[in-house]
Amino acid sequence: MTACLHQRLGLPYAAGGQRLIDAHHHLWNLDTHCYPWLQDEVDPGFFLGDYSALRRNYLPEDYLADSAGQQVLATVHCEAEHDRADQVAETRWVHQQHARYGFPNAVVAHVWFHRPECEEVLGRHLEFPLLRGIRSKPVTAARPELAASVRGQSGSMQDEAWLRGFELLARNGLSWDLRVPYWHLQEAAEVAAAFPEVPIVLNHMGFPWDRSPIGLDGWRAGMAALAAQPNVCVKVSELGLRDQPWTLEGNRGVIEETLALFGIERCLFASNYPVAGLRIGYGELVTTLQTILAGYDEAQRDGFFWRNARDFYRIEVRD
Repeated sequence: MTACLHQRLGLPYAAGGQRLIDAHHHLWNLDTHCYPWLQDEVDPGFFLGDYSALRRNYLPEDYLADSAGQQVLATVHCEAEHDRADQVAETRWVHQQHARYGFPNAVVAHVWFHRPECEEVLGRHLEFPLLRGIRSKPVTAARPELAASVRGQSGSMQDEAWLRGFELLARNGLSWDLRVPYWHLQEAAEVAAAFPEVPIVLNHMGFPWDRSPIGLDGWRAGMAALAAQPNVCVKVSELGLRDQPWTLEGNRGVIEETLALFGIERCLFASNYPVAGLRIGYGELVTTLQTILAGYDEAQRDGFFWRNARDFYRIEVRD
């Protein structure tokens, strides 16, 4: 059985903590690398509101401290909007962290699908052995009523250049981390249907930001369209809302609906730390999900917390 990260590093570990693979977290060093959103002007439109607490280094030691109450078997690092002028620098740095700390154990990097340099940048990412997938955010609209206005624009999911870049994932055995607001989920389902050989994982449950009846109806329609595509999984993560607390009862409904739509075998635990830390502690997040999953059997819960991520990202973890 694979030992947890803390145990492998000789750190105190919680023998009774949840065994898990964290399918989505970030690390960054603002002293050595450029992350414009963390170092330039604060974006007032950030989906969680004030994020000034994130504008500091978040290093492996910080992640280990936040997750200390759990048995973290492995982690997946997702690109964190590093300076796009040097997209490979983040992948190189994350591999350096793996060499020192033994994690992250899979890397999701960034490439602009629609730009001429796509294939060249992807090729440089592929030189690194932990690369498993790409997160490239397509052009999206700021509000649901504007969704149709961006359809077909450069960088959108209908852009022929974007689709040509996307096709490189299939050629190279890579997955796509899909991150769009819920009003673009049905478009993403069209991409999933057109590329059934590409494993796709939806980030953050499609951001069900609008919890009104109309908003939830729109989110459900998009989630159902994606769930109908067998190559799509979903990360149960980042359910924080702007200027609102993260609560069990506030998020139970959308989590349970996601589990019902996709089946627990296509759902992955993901912390989205440190971003999610603006609303909820790591331990509280795990405990909340354990509560919601209480009706599932042990094998299903193990799948959700670590086996599904192991299989999707092809991580070497022994039972």
